[in-house]
Amino acid sequence: MSASGSVAEPPDMADLPMQHAQAPASAAQSRARFFNSGNAFNVKLPVVPARAFAPPAAGCYGVFDCDQSAALGCDFPATTPLMLARYVQMAAGTSLAMPLRATGVVWYVIAGDGHLQGASEGFDFAAGDVFLLPGAPDYRLDAKGADVLLWAVGNEPQLAFEQGRPAAPDDAPVDLVHCTAEEIERQFALIFSMGTSDETSGRALIFSSERQAAARNLTPTLTLSFNTLEPHTHQRAHRHNSAAITLAVQGTRCHSMVDGVRCPWTPWATLVTPPGAPHSHHNEGEAGARFLIVQDGGLHYHARTMGFEFLER
Repeated sequence: MSASGSVAEPPDMADLPMQHAQAPASAAQSRARFFNSGNAFNVKLPVVPARAFAPPAAGCYGVFDCDQSAALGCDFPATTPLMLARYVQMAAGTSLAMPLRATGVVWYVIAGDGHLQGASEGFDFAAGDVFLLPGAPDYRLDAKGADVLLWAVGNEPQLAFEQGRPAAPDDAPVDLVHCTAEEIERQFALIFSMGTSDETSGRALIFSSERQAAARNLTPTLTLSFNTLEPHTHQRAHRHNSAAITLAVQGTRCHSMVDGVRCPWTPWATLVTPPGAPHSHHNEGEAGARFLIVQDGGLHYHARTMGFEFLER
């Protein structure tokens, strides 16, 4: 009771520090920690920055991560909390070992041609091809008669967050998939021969595989779409809870608006759209535009948290 005679209010439980077991009888009991509904849900995490990454300059060879780990506050390379984008540039006639600690990694061949060899499968690739590689330690990339530039996005940060490892080949949820530039053009021609409705979000080619076709994804957590924009048009402003990593493939006088900020496209730039950010894509040029978008959309579809909505009619 206070000096005035009123009953003192107990302290707010939100002010309680983290609690330990009072008298642990074992090491396992001593590891327990306790919070409450007042102080357990006020964790403040850094926002995902909206940022553009440029491809490596000609003559610069190696693996170049689009790394935002410092801004995200994580101790492993990451472009968004669950995805890592990177460029790989190789000199003509050279080879590069490419271990992949991911469930799956999506690749796009920007320039050059070469050969991919894994433990059991291999294939030749050329500019404009898309391929998916399951996580494995023993891939090798071989550049042929010219320099090779590739772009890749995988879920390495997702596994690193839980200190997980890729599944063994026999248990992996994805297989090696190769989509040639010729086949991609055939698919685009088919799409452009068809009509659309008001609910369609532009004309885009969505990539999947035999084992992931039911979910329309390329891996259990990653989605890949090849979007297009006709001259003097824009994709309606929208938002979704998945983060997006975009490669500017083709287009002049194009830009994106991300959370009210104009983000000009430059050739082969990587653009990061934070989860939940309102955004739109614009083509003010005279030719059609194309852009590849990888999202952690499969994860949100599975969790029923995609939250897609158009923000304009």
